Amino acid sequence: MASTALLVLDLVGTFAFALNGALTALRATRLDIVGVITLGMITALGGGTIRDVFLDALPPATFVDWRYLAVAAAGGLIAFLTGSYLERINGTINLLDAAGLSLFAVTGALKAVDLGFGPAQAVLVGAITGVGGGTLRDVLIRRVPSVLSSGLYAVPALFGATVVVVADLLDARGPVAAVGAAGVCFAIRMLGVHFDVNAPFPPGSRNRQEE
Repeated sequence: MASTALLVLDLVGTFAFALNGALTALRATRLDIVGVITLGMITALGGGTIRDVFLDALPPATFVDWRYLAVAAAGGLIAFLTGSYLERINGTINLLDAAGLSLFAVTGALKAVDLGFGPAQAVLVGAITGVGGGTLRDVLIRRVPSVLSSGLYAVPALFGATVVVVADLLDARGPVAAVGAAGVCFAIRMLGVHFDVNAPFPPGSRNRQEE
């Protein structure tokens, strides 16, 4: 049951990031259907692939289980076909980005725990999994990655991963704990977006909005 729940969360995160990557491509670049779906798939599968490389779980699950590729491709295609409608929904890209970040942070941490990693290492793996896809997306569209320019991007991923790892240490692991941890990450990320909250900048540096 636990492995099934983990797979479902992973696939939902994959779908959310695929939509996000494809919508970002439609907004920021002039790409055809191949380019849009490709960017969506790279965004969706990048975090999980980086995670599995870190965990030495090769070949990566995204290339072994056809469901990951199918879900990522479907998300990119749906975004391509309905992008003009989704763009009218305020904050769609941010919502999908926060959803993918949250779900991947949790599933990455849990997979690290399953492979015997310590709590601190599992939290770091979870955070890296969460930010990996978005970082690849930003690099490909020649934008400073959110993890480097947005104060509340890596921070929520660390919080979500920490919550689920602590729950595991307390023998409270399960779908409820995983969804709750993802909810914590999602809430922190969206609060940061809504209120434009950032981590501290170096002393004397200008705020990024002023640059």
